[in-house]
Amino acid sequence: MSYMTIGIDASRAFQKNKTGIEEYSYQVIKLLRDFFKGDQVILYCNPAINIKPDFSFPENWQVKNLRAPIFWTQARLSLEMLFHPVDVLFVPAHTVPLIHPKNTIVTVHGLEFEFCPKAYSPWQRFYMRFVIKNSCRWAKKIIAVSENTKSDLISKYNVDEKKIKVIYEGYSEYNFQFPISNFKSSPNNKISNYRGYILFIGRLENRKNINGIVEAFEILKEKYKIAHKLILVGKFGYGGDKIKEKIYKSEYKNDIILTGYVSEEDKYYLLKSAGMFLFPTFYEGFGLPILEAQKVGTPVVTSNVSSMPEVAGDGAVLVDPKDPGAIAEAIYKLVSDESYKNDIIEKGLANVKRFSWEKCSREIADVIRNL
Repeated sequence: MSYMTIGIDASRAFQKNKTGIEEYSYQVIKLLRDFFKGDQVILYCNPAINIKPDFSFPENWQVKNLRAPIFWTQARLSLEMLFHPVDVLFVPAHTVPLIHPKNTIVTVHGLEFEFCPKAYSPWQRFYMRFVIKNSCRWAKKIIAVSENTKSDLISKYNVDEKKIKVIYEGYSEYNFQFPISNFKSSPNNKISNYRGYILFIGRLENRKNINGIVEAFEILKEKYKIAHKLILVGKFGYGGDKIKEKIYKSEYKNDIILTGYVSEEDKYYLLKSAGMFLFPTFYEGFGLPILEAQKVGTPVVTSNVSSMPEVAGDGAVLVDPKDPGAIAEAIYKLVSDESYKNDIIEKGLANVKRFSWEKCSREIADVIRNL
């Protein structure tokens, strides 16, 4: 067997507070250690935003810190590829550097900005379109995280279908091994007194349909007089000011709880203790929180658009995200029909067996080996 020098953009993997793409990069890099024990592997990190990795590497792996005040990928990583080229470059987060080897692989996580343009600033839309179009053009192989994302790349950007390989994300088993008691000492310990609440986890921004979630909650309170709290977990994003105003003006604002970003331990507790997980976003490239909720036996209400039906399988209630009334009715059916709720839970537990980070990393390793 011939050995390669493999470069991996690890600039997203070792950030302190991880969201979806950062978690993807972290898990994939962690597990790729098992598949490239003889090859030389170089992880390119940005010391301005990365913390020290919390796991060890084989002797043939090295972490290389590349310093740059701005344009880390297009300037600093490009220079690294020019002066220290590798056989294969793997980019887990959709931004291929201008200078790159012919054997470059990129993961595209979704084209949400194309389908929900009002949820992004003009600059964000321009930048993401420019970056992903060029990444797809420059890369020899493209990994799409869902069939829906693959279809979007073909229809929107005319990407050659033969260049695209669909590899599903996984979910983190270790995230669900923390004792519940940890939550009681956290800043959010007041929530430890609640049970059966409605939970959302994600960035609090327009694309995530937070205003629609609040409207659905108001309908439930007015029409069905439910006693549930609504817990919104995550930092505010684009459109955050209007979302805050919506919550503040709500007649039921005292029953809406904002936690901000929470640790993995707290996220586990919140998911495990929730009456249901609500994820009726307008568009997702994958929708990892769906699997995290299904794994711990929490029923899921999610959208009937983009990749969400593909990821959720038949283990979730699917709704039109543009219809707060439909969202409310789906929630109430889970609240009022125990048999129906248990059926959704059982189907969700079966659905998650289709996904794992080990399977995801093994398939990515196969793509790297077979370029």
